[in-house]
Amino acid sequence: MNRLLSMVLVGVGIVLVILGVNESNALSSDVSRFFTGSPTDRSTWMIAGGVLAALVGLMGLTRLLRRKRD
Repeated sequence: MNRLLSMVLVGVGIVLVILGVNESNALSSDVSRFFTGSPTDRSTWMIAGGVLAALVGLMGLTRLLRRKRD
C-alpha cells in the first residue's frame, strides 16, 4: 500500500467518524434511541467504517515507515 493511499484512508476514516458522531446526535437518532435504545444503523456503520479505515491507513503508514528504516 503506498503512502498516498494510506493517508487518504486515514483522512476518510477521520471524516467518517466525525460524521457518524454528528449523525448519532441528530434528531432521527434520538427518536430511534428513544424507541429501540440504540442509535440509528447509519451512524453506527459510519463510526465503525471510519475507525476501520483509519486503522488500515495507519497500519499502512507504519509499514511504510518501518520498511524505509530497514
